[in-house]
Amino acid sequence: MAVMNYRGEEMRNLSVDGARLWKSLMDMAEIGATPKGGSRRLALSDSDRQGRDLFVRWCREAGCSIRVDRMGNIFARRPGKDESRPPVMMGSHLDTQPSGGKFDGVYGVLAGLEVIRTLNDHGYESDSPVELAVWTNEEGARFAPSMIGSGVFAGTYSIEKGLACADVDGTTIGEELRRIGYAGDDPCGGRPIRAFFEAHIEQGPILEAEGKTIGVVTGAQGLRWYDVTVGGMDSHAGTTPMDRRRDAMAGAARMLVAAERIGKTTPGAVTTVGMLRVVPSSRNVVPGEVFFTVDARHPDGDTLAAMDAALRGSFAEIAQQADLKLAIETVTDTAPVVFDEGCVDAVRQAAEGSGYPCRDIVSGAGHDACFINEVAPTAMIFVPCKDGISHNEIESAAPDDLTAGCNVLLRVVLTAAEW
Repeated sequence: MAVMNYRGEEMRNLSVDGARLWKSLMDMAEIGATPKGGSRRLALSDSDRQGRDLFVRWCREAGCSIRVDRMGNIFARRPGKDESRPPVMMGSHLDTQPSGGKFDGVYGVLAGLEVIRTLNDHGYESDSPVELAVWTNEEGARFAPSMIGSGVFAGTYSIEKGLACADVDGTTIGEELRRIGYAGDDPCGGRPIRAFFEAHIEQGPILEAEGKTIGVVTGAQGLRWYDVTVGGMDSHAGTTPMDRRRDAMAGAARMLVAAERIGKTTPGAVTTVGMLRVVPSSRNVVPGEVFFTVDARHPDGDTLAAMDAALRGSFAEIAQQADLKLAIETVTDTAPVVFDEGCVDAVRQAAEGSGYPCRDIVSGAGHDACFINEVAPTAMIFVPCKDGISHNEIESAAPDDLTAGCNVLLRVVLTAAEW
């Protein structure tokens, strides 16, 4: 995709209202506010519904029309000069981790809203329509896999799979969408997008450490999620000799150590065990079953495949030695992503043209943009977050950095609207 130059001083001189952006972020953070200053809006919970309702109200007040598709993805549309042209789309998500922060995901949504409000302030009519998306269940904290709303939109998952995803209590996405009033009628996906841009906090320490304001995101590393079940035999903790036990927890513990070793000994890799469930979970019973999750990531697809083989081989060897049953299910398998060269270059030009220090960067986290990249030219804009901390209530970002990222988003959206 060719990148066009900005259209005169009119575009260069537009700037967002940073104070208004910050107020929107703080107002949204009041929904699901946590004691340590974070946010808890699990996907399709009552607090997520409240956040969605506030977003929809704000967008309608900004003159946007609202559409909701079958996966509950929300699209706010600002008309362009030529409504026959595919829209330039922005967006991210409003759902959070159980102990999440104020900025992960929500910044990308409200930065997009601030872009629309700024265009309204200046009476600016873009050539193409501009849309702002809220994607369902990006985090994957309640329903696995993550990024399911954008994944169905991109055709990676079927609508049937998306709606059938269930939480630990067996409640499905489809059921919860109906309950909170966001089970839309529009088809999920299957329509053209001129370009997609997602603004986000970095969720890492690189930009802050190097004194850079903008991360020009060129792609994202690959990701695999596993559900692992280790089966042994329940037995009495006091009467079962150590050499007669089939202890699922002891075997699982060795597997957790193996997963950490693979992450540490593979350059550029990270591995995480984030969930663990022991059955029957009694202090005087040898555990008969353990369930745990593994998150493995690497920017190179071949290396990620080698990590997969190493994990499976190590776990199988441990299970065999301890006379345990083993089941491994791959929940998510996302290949490394390379974003559209033209969109990435537009972000770089916008940052440099605005005088913001910037650098190219590869995302260590998965984002909705990774799936949308499969159906539309896509790029991301990173801004620093304090100490690189995210998925934590103390997650923090500086207002000036958030404003800078939003200004870059404004400029790339207007640039893409002319393509």
